[in-house]
Amino acid sequence: MVEALGRIQSIEASLQQLSERSAVAASGAAPASSASSASFASVLSSTMGTTDVSALLSAGSTTAVAAGSTTAVAPSAATGSAAGGVTGDAVVAAAKKYIGVPYVWGGTNPATGMDCSGFVQRVFKDLGVELPRVVSDQMQKGTPVASLAEAKPGDLLVSYGGNHISIYLGNGKAIDAPVPGQTIQIRDAWEKYSNLTSIRRIVPAGGS
Repeated sequence: MVEALGRIQSIEASLQQLSERSAVAASGAAPASSASSASFASVLSSTMGTTDVSALLSAGSTTAVAAGSTTAVAPSAATGSAAGGVTGDAVVAAAKKYIGVPYVWGGTNPATGMDCSGFVQRVFKDLGVELPRVVSDQMQKGTPVASLAEAKPGDLLVSYGGNHISIYLGNGKAIDAPVPGQTIQIRDAWEKYSNLTSIRRIVPAGGS
């Protein structure tokens, strides 16, 4: 029964992602390069101890941005109630509540599982800050941060050309929904391996 439910959830997630992928294609967005996706899969596979690289690549392809993008994108207005007292520290606290929730490709419901961008969207929604569903849109929000050295708790770390997104916790740590077979967890930021595409600050910075 559990296995059957898992398959149903997987099918529903696939349909959702196909719909989102069609919307991205219609807007003219280009997919991330296969080399970038392969690099992302390789690092996560070794870091997280998973061998489900094909599933990882499938998940990454739904949140891709234009190939070759390696710098922060132009700033745009932050969404939600950043002026209402939400700070990076609040983002960190909200994110930690979901530690242990399983990764589910296309997932947005903490009761069943979330993917990387679904997790980020949920955390900010809990705080009254609306973000788009996929990484390629999320990385357009807020304001750019020049480097990881300048990142503050609560900032978003976008890596591998837009294939992945996580929330920075400070001191070289991040929290994310990593790969199939893993759960939302705190880990060393693999973005320190010079694979950052963009760092975005959605709400005022947290602590150092």
